[in-house]
Amino acid sequence: MLLSEFIRKSIGALENLYPSPEARGMVLMLCEERLGVRSYTHIIEPQTMVPEEALPGLESDVARLAKAEPLQYVLGKAEFYGRSFDVNPSVLIPRPETEQLVKEAVSFALNLGRPARVLDLCTGSGCIAWSVLQEAPGCEVVALDISEPALRTAEGQFPGSECSPRFVRADVLDFRKGLGVEGRFDLIVSNPPYIMESQKQDMRPNVLEYEPGLALFVPDGDPLCFYRAVEHWASQLLSEDGAGFVEINEDLGPQTAALFTDAGWKEVLQIQDFYGKTRFVRFSKKATE
Repeated sequence: MLLSEFIRKSIGALENLYPSPEARGMVLMLCEERLGVRSYTHIIEPQTMVPEEALPGLESDVARLAKAEPLQYVLGKAEFYGRSFDVNPSVLIPRPETEQLVKEAVSFALNLGRPARVLDLCTGSGCIAWSVLQEAPGCEVVALDISEPALRTAEGQFPGSECSPRFVRADVLDFRKGLGVEGRFDLIVSNPPYIMESQKQDMRPNVLEYEPGLALFVPDGDPLCFYRAVEHWASQLLSEDGAGFVEINEDLGPQTAALFTDAGWKEVLQIQDFYGKTRFVRFSKKATE
């Protein structure tokens, strides 16, 4: 089969689920990953064929995509902060917005004047923990999650690395138990579950049916439960000149900020993402001079 024909047929198979440009982008990325071709190969070399031995696998991939399975799960990887992370249905697919959380955290760590101790709560795939570690050399990163499959995925990123975050299983919502960590941290980061159950109706099937609900949803009656937990642990573990950065529900920016302000944090800032949505909150014990 000609590559151009495969691309055309595959785009058609996905257009019931995705807008045509998005479907096209997914198919082209699939071909790049599986066949090693470029996104324009079928145009400048119209006689390019799909190798016969590769066709069954590609057709299986498209069938999975046509059932709304995310492309990243089909490929088994996702790009984040310039690196490729292993992903599977036990972990959320890293989002571009979260890269800004890493950028804020790394900037703080680099300006601290000493190697930072970093605590990542609800680490999932480990994309935040690994990115901070690699962007701020010399720092120590501890990352927690309640999910054992997620922790296995996080631990398995970048095998053979000279240094790695330390991954710990812990339930941040269980205040009766400790987190299994010691000492003070200069930086606490978290991208916890924050989507309210009532917001499910607005979500696409590729997220709702495949990504782990444990890492996505919170009850409508207590949508800030994880931020209350972050504040609880930060009050015990954050150093005097440290800071916390959390990703938040854009609809609950003032409420999330108020949670930290009401708990006595001196500086609480709401930060917008590159779409202009309130996406992050920074909190610290000392106001910035």
